[in-house]
Amino acid sequence: MSELLLELFSEEIPARMQKRAGEDLVRLVTDALKQAGVEGKNARAYTTPRRLALVIDDLPEKTPDVKEERKGPKVGAPEKAIEGFLRAAGLSSIDEASVQEDKKGAFYVAVTEKKGRATADVIAEIVPATIRAFPWPKSMRWGRGTLRWVRPLHSILCILGGEVVPFEVDGIKSGNTTRGHRFMSGDAFAVKDYTDYDMKLFEAKVVLDSEKRANFIHEGAKALASAEGLTLKEDDALLHEVAGLVEWPVPLMGAIDDEFMSVPQEVLTSTMRANQKYFACLDAKGNLSNRFIVVANLEAEDGGKAIVNGNERVLRARFADARFLWGQDRKHTLTSRLPKLKEVVFHAKLGTVHDKAMRIGKLAEALAPFVPGADAEKARVAGELAKADLTSQMVYEFPELQGLMGAYYARNDGLGDEIADAIAEHYSPVGPTDAVPSTPLGKTVALADKIDTLVGFFGIGETPTGSKDPYALRRAVLGVFRILLEAGIRMDLGTALYDFAFPPLLRDHWRNALPKDEFDRVEDKYQGDWKEAVWYQDVESAGGKMVFENFKEKALRKDADFYWDVALCGPLDDFFYERLKVYLRDRGARYDLIGASLSGVMDPALIVKRVEALSDFLSTEDGANLLSGYKRATNILRIEEKKDGEGAFNAAPDEKLFVEPEEKALAAAIETAAKDARAAVAKEDFGAAMSALAKLRAPVDAFFDKVTVNADDADVRANRLKLLAQIRAGLHEVADFSKVEG
Repeated sequence: MSELLLELFSEEIPARMQKRAGEDLVRLVTDALKQAGVEGKNARAYTTPRRLALVIDDLPEKTPDVKEERKGPKVGAPEKAIEGFLRAAGLSSIDEASVQEDKKGAFYVAVTEKKGRATADVIAEIVPATIRAFPWPKSMRWGRGTLRWVRPLHSILCILGGEVVPFEVDGIKSGNTTRGHRFMSGDAFAVKDYTDYDMKLFEAKVVLDSEKRANFIHEGAKALASAEGLTLKEDDALLHEVAGLVEWPVPLMGAIDDEFMSVPQEVLTSTMRANQKYFACLDAKGNLSNRFIVVANLEAEDGGKAIVNGNERVLRARFADARFLWGQDRKHTLTSRLPKLKEVVFHAKLGTVHDKAMRIGKLAEALAPFVPGADAEKARVAGELAKADLTSQMVYEFPELQGLMGAYYARNDGLGDEIADAIAEHYSPVGPTDAVPSTPLGKTVALADKIDTLVGFFGIGETPTGSKDPYALRRAVLGVFRILLEAGIRMDLGTALYDFAFPPLLRDHWRNALPKDEFDRVEDKYQGDWKEAVWYQDVESAGGKMVFENFKEKALRKDADFYWDVALCGPLDDFFYERLKVYLRDRGARYDLIGASLSGVMDPALIVKRVEALSDFLSTEDGANLLSGYKRATNILRIEEKKDGEGAFNAAPDEKLFVEPEEKALAAAIETAAKDARAAVAKEDFGAAMSALAKLRAPVDAFFDKVTVNADDADVRANRLKLLAQIRAGLHEVADFSKVEG
């Protein structure tokens, strides 16, 4: 068994491409080896700014021998058929073939053996092909060669079992030599295997493993911060990016001039992070300190003083620009910025960002009563101003600060902390691990923003399909669920979506779609109620009457882009329910119990209460047995309804036709249990509803033990089937038990 060591040495590889490149190298080489019949162990890649390396352990010396059998024509077949078989099999005469027999008789078989190839020869073919077909996101050519690589490729090291695997790629011959650090090492040096390679690179001031480089940076930066009584601001993404920029990391500490500390700390950290790749340090109170960490790529003779001074000068200029933008932006209030939002298109079919901001304000005002502690008027103001900072110079320079800068400008305008915090939080949560808004007003505006987005894009038919979700609608609906459930907010999303969010979107659509005089006419006639206007088909254009189906039947507009009812309500309802199922299932709820608990309800908190109560109930002996009785009843009904028609037994049973005492007992129990369960559900006491259903267990068991459902008497049979339908209806008062498995 032999070890393969491959290194592709080039000019600096962009940090963002290194991890994927390592994964691609492992995948491409191991897949090609496997196709050739060779498999090794522990294939792994290493990347630095100037090299892409691959190590595979325990490769065999050669590929396995292969024995192939080719079935030929029958014995006695025409001469032409035999000649064709011999040519295809590579045989000179039929005597070289063997004869086998099956049910159809004797036939010729050609047995050929292919000896295994040396693994080195296989690698000599695989590596050049991999290099030429390597899937870099961006690549280049240089000199007179034809090879494309991310940056000019200088050398190829390829060793198998200590021996060079010879090949050539675009004039570059493989060998056993590599180079160390660009500035702190000497000439090229030879290596024998991975252990020798790793050790000699370290001696030549190169840390091969990117995780080790990241650890050196992290520990060194923490130590520098701790020595000054500070803590390092953790930033895992930046840490691994910087690890891809250096081969020999040397953390150094620099200082920030006090004159810049009045600029919002998010601006300073964004400038350091995005432009300079510096790490921020925090003081004992968690605020940004006037120190930063820069990571050099060499050990300077002066201990890094010149490096620190140079980086401080660059940072001073960056901060001066940021301070200027901060000062310029504060000359304008958020309210004064709103007209500029009319120049920013949100979506061609959904209007401008100004349109969206006004919708968010109205919707937030309508949602505020559902959010404990939220003031409706402040919610409207915060919603309308939530996007105003998009026109600021600071957000133009640092898009990741949108919302945060709006909060600073709101405080500067004297709007108060509540509105400022709501503006800062309204994009949250931006992912499954991001925190939800912490303030009532923040929750309200965040819900309004996300609900407006969902209704709008579903309204124009831009729905997620498969893995494609260009408008992040799955993330938006997840944010809605998390805000409502983590804060315990009770809200009927049906009302929020269709009564609150939809009408403003419909109005904005028609305002953009109709000539102004036509829009003004309808706006005046229906006093802004565009649902009413569309209902009565009173929307005209220069080309004549817009065509609508009857709103109460299909309500689907045929000749434009905005949908309602069939095209909006159905898909959006389904989307909400499916995503809620996924969200709750990921948190341990049974998928079937979630489906059973939906029952047309669009209040996530209420659905969760129902799921929990149903789960608790079915975990008891009474619940499990009652479910079995329900399944038995519905199975009988399904069979009999195929004969008599669906719903044939939905009427109340006739007490006069009861023959057995168990029938009478079950009828009385169902009536009582259904009444009690219905009352408990109305009070949202699902535990009590389940307890009411539990009382059915004994009479249901007794009924099936003593009573024959399909009696000879047709009337008695129908009456008993009606009793089973009552069992089904009674349980459906609480949940749709037909969706419960088991």
